Amino acid sequence: MRRLTALLIGLALSANALALSLADLSQHDAAGGLRDALSQGAQVAVQQLGRPGGFSEDPTLRIELPGNLGKVARTMKMMGMGAQVEQLETSMNRAAELAVPEAQALLLDAVKQLTVADAKSILAGPPDAATQYLSRTSREQLRTRFLPIVKQATDQVGLAQQYNSFAGTAASFGALDAKSANIESYVTERALDGLFQVIARQEATLRKDPAAAATSLAKKVFGAL
Repeated sequence: MRRLTALLIGLALSANALALSLADLSQHDAAGGLRDALSQGAQVAVQQLGRPGGFSEDPTLRIELPGNLGKVARTMKMMGMGAQVEQLETSMNRAAELAVPEAQALLLDAVKQLTVADAKSILAGPPDAATQYLSRTSREQLRTRFLPIVKQATDQVGLAQQYNSFAGTAASFGALDAKSANIESYVTERALDGLFQVIARQEATLRKDPAAAATSLAKKVFGAL
């Protein structure tokens, strides 16, 4: 009985010794682990979205016509009159998929700029704090990079002028906001939203299952949360 008790006490002490908390992490490890995790999330998101079907095949990310135009489009589809709508929405989603690969270099550069102070704030923040950091530090640059690619893609399919004319008229009557009245701006914003949504999913996965992290340092950091 004494041996069993001693063994149990020894196992408990070993477990306590192995368990990590945020306080046990060095500042260097915290920042390094978050950089690794964010790099992983960015690469997965770009790979997932920057291919044919990356947006259109995901019901939560698929880009559809905005505002009241979207309501009209859904009605047309139900009435068997949605061929033109389908063609337009397909081109919108494809434009977003073509733009996404441009994000990887900018996202990885933003990851490199992450400081110890940033790491502390992220670790003490909400479940998507790391994704919020990336959005805050890279979204404007991504928008600038995405917009001409989206414009080129939408121009090539010959539907941009038709959309912009119709949506511009609708916007003047308050049917949708001004940002959505231009197809390039609308698709660009939706592409950015989708990109950070997928990165947030990756962050949530790592917080729930640190073993899914690609590096031992990231595993260590998220295991301490």
